[in-house]
Amino acid sequence: MWMVEIVNWQLDHRLNEFGVTPRTTQGLIGIVLSPFLHTGFDHLFVNTLPVLFLGTFAALQGRRPFLLTILIIIIGEGFLLWCFGRTAVHVGASGLAFGLFGYLVARAWYHRGLWSLAVGVVVVVFYGGLLVGLSPTIKGMSWEGHLFGLIAGVLSARILWRRKVDQSSNPAR
Repeated sequence: MWMVEIVNWQLDHRLNEFGVTPRTTQGLIGIVLSPFLHTGFDHLFVNTLPVLFLGTFAALQGRRPFLLTILIIIIGEGFLLWCFGRTAVHVGASGLAFGLFGYLVARAWYHRGLWSLAVGVVVVVFYGGLLVGLSPTIKGMSWEGHLFGLIAGVLSARILWRRKVDQSSNPAR
């Protein structure tokens, strides 16, 4: 994200046209690209800390579940944003941060192991304030991207939990 922002900054943020623009053909590319595009270094910095912190906890589950989680969150959030977001160009990794938050909290609910519960509590204590970003009253912020990221993170935990249950009930796989 930092390398993309350096290039984007050099180009006067012209790459941001490749963000999610709901219900447009060009906006479809933003489903995948928008988490890597930001409006400036301050925007990127604000997104970097939660993505690193929450991503570290998500990565502790293993590389494959982590990569699947990131993929589900990015595609899910971007697609929902493309379908239902307000008309604007949406960029930034905050949807990914909200998705990781939702994944870690929902994982605690679905898995109910001691480690998952401990991580869920730590995440809520340190990043529960993220939920303020779901307010549609904050100007210039894609609250829809936050909401859809959160939903995609919860869905990711559910999908990966179901997959784990299916694999454990059929050990021949």
